[in-house]
Amino acid sequence: MRLVMSPEMLDTINRAARRRILGRGNLTLTGLGLGGAPLGNLYQAVDEAEADHVVDAAWQGGIRYFDTAPLYGSGLSERRMGRALARRPRDEFVLSSKVGWLIGPGDGVRRDGPYVGLESGPRQCDYSYDGTLRSLEASLLRLGLDHIDIVYIHDLDTAGHGEALGARYTEAMNGAYRALARLRDDGVVGAIGLGVNEWQVCGRLLADADPDCFLLAGRYSLLDQSALVSFLPSCAKRGVGVVIGGAFNSGILATGPVSGARYDYQPASSEIMTRAARLDAVCRRHGVPLAAAALQFPSFHPAVVSVIPGARTAAEMAANLDLFSRTIPPALWQELHEEGLLPAEAPVPTGRA
Repeated sequence: MRLVMSPEMLDTINRAARRRILGRGNLTLTGLGLGGAPLGNLYQAVDEAEADHVVDAAWQGGIRYFDTAPLYGSGLSERRMGRALARRPRDEFVLSSKVGWLIGPGDGVRRDGPYVGLESGPRQCDYSYDGTLRSLEASLLRLGLDHIDIVYIHDLDTAGHGEALGARYTEAMNGAYRALARLRDDGVVGAIGLGVNEWQVCGRLLADADPDCFLLAGRYSLLDQSALVSFLPSCAKRGVGVVIGGAFNSGILATGPVSGARYDYQPASSEIMTRAARLDAVCRRHGVPLAAAALQFPSFHPAVVSVIPGARTAAEMAANLDLFSRTIPPALWQELHEEGLLPAEAPVPTGRA
């Protein structure tokens, strides 16, 4: 499937394809990437042909950074992403995946959860040294590619482990992190870090070790700037790159405060709905879709190297490209500051030379 390349689309490609260096390494990421969770049937099934069309549309739009994980549909996202990328020159794109979950062989049991329509094997959390190596080997087989550029330790946070996080963190530091650091030292992978929904554990790893990057979901958005005070400045100071996932906070910043809107994978609370409505009202006054402001906002921080929304159709991918390229007047950001909807220290374009 090919996109019609209008002048506006070419402008979109130029912005989406703008490359930024990741951390201290030699990897460069496009400003807009493709997150692979929807290709694992997150909330809604995607057929095989449409999955190919999504990656095709991303590629035609100038995107060269792609993220996936074993946990996304019990390997389904990796298989689809790898199949679509196998047709492209391997040195022209950056691919990331994750470790921390081992996917068992298929046993015919239907396990829907947030990933629907799947009959796959059981999954097991494993941050051990050997488990990490097994996870990477399995990912490479599913992807059908010869290497993974960036590897994140996945879901090492309280949302995933609750009170057991301390023990899991120790396991990961002694196991997964040590294995990945060795692979990085040997040149097998280009960069390592965490892929989580909480900045606090990222800050801990930043103090304890030598990561190259983080994939942080949902904690630097129009609705949540909790990573702004200490974590993002520390990354910028250290030269550690941050990839932002969840810029729409699971959907509400894409749909607006409509009935059934989701925030952090759950139905949005009345407080979140009210705040989203205030954000939406400011955007409407300036003729800008809320989704465009949401997608662009994280990219303005100097520590952020890429923003990676997902897409389940080629049309959604094209829409993300358009939203990322929209011209947003500086007055909109100024009004968000004045309304107390963004903290004064949040970097945004000012319009001043």
